[in-house]
Amino acid sequence: MTHSPRRFAVPAVLLTLALAACTPAAGPAPEASSPSATTADRTPVEAGEAFLADYVDDDGRVVRRDQGDDTVSEGQAYGMLIAVALEDESTFASIWGWTREHLQRPDGLLSWRWVDGAVADDQPASDADLDAARALALAGEAFDDPTYTEAATALGRAVLDHETAETDAGRILLAGPWADSDPYQVNPSYPTPVATRLLADLDDDPRWAQLDDGMRAVVGDLTRDGSLPPNWAQVDGEGLVEAVEGPDGSAVGFSYDAARTLVRYAESCDAQDHDVVAGTLETLGTARVLHAQLDLDGTSATTDQHPLTHVARAAVRALDGDRTGALGDLRAADALLERYPTYFGSAWAALGRLTLETDLLGGCPPLERER
Repeated sequence: MTHSPRRFAVPAVLLTLALAACTPAAGPAPEASSPSATTADRTPVEAGEAFLADYVDDDGRVVRRDQGDDTVSEGQAYGMLIAVALEDESTFASIWGWTREHLQRPDGLLSWRWVDGAVADDQPASDADLDAARALALAGEAFDDPTYTEAATALGRAVLDHETAETDAGRILLAGPWADSDPYQVNPSYPTPVATRLLADLDDDPRWAQLDDGMRAVVGDLTRDGSLPPNWAQVDGEGLVEAVEGPDGSAVGFSYDAARTLVRYAESCDAQDHDVVAGTLETLGTARVLHAQLDLDGTSATTDQHPLTHVARAAVRALDGDRTGALGDLRAADALLERYPTYFGSAWAALGRLTLETDLLGGCPPLERER
């Protein structure tokens, strides 16, 4: 089955939509200004609380208010991760309850998009499935509730069964069940080493370790010699890895998907994962202005800015030992978000701080600070 390209077109227009809603005429975002007192002092917990307050309805639906008030499995998973990090048991229960009732398929995976009271696209996206399983694994321990642990194990097994494939490069994470044909479509920002470790702790299925090794090899191949990871890639059965256009025809590049790769690998507890993204810092540079869409060699492809790109650079600056620069990028992300509030920006401003500054989501934060 061919997956609907709408799943992948949304992030690429996120800032444009936000600017159109916030200014008389959409245009490039201004340079990130010095953070205000409000954003400069924001803690990871406060960033998480802001996302839950702004984008989660009382019934547990995470609403993309700047994108037509629809809901996607990615957003539900983000809400679950943030709620469990904040030990907000009631909010976690409502988000998972809504997700289970409205998005979970008979095979255990999550339908991607819901709008106007019904599922509009039932194809899963493996990042959301893996993030939700991670959140459930954390919730089982945090809330001493074995039903969450059981749900995490079941969802994890569904990911392994339906969203992975064996290649000569190793076991890889498919973008979704729809991508299960050679050459396989993968999104380098979908795997999360912390999630696979947590799920392996619940279920000793050897495929988790194989998936870690395989996707580390894929991402490492894509970032060799400091190249930025692409939004999309393909892996053939013989293990050949290539950056490719997105399923919607979007150009090869580093933007709203790929930037997450740096955060996900930087929060890992395994130094091998750090090694596959650490070299990207030289390509990103340290200039105060960092554009949201780049070619893989770091050349700017837009004048827009977005919080996520600053969060991504914060991740690799932290790995490089540049704590001051990393914290400066997190503050720049918050400053941009304050000027142009969006669902996606708010989610990653919160997740960036929670994963890079705290161990509340089960990782090894390179910027850990007292809470």
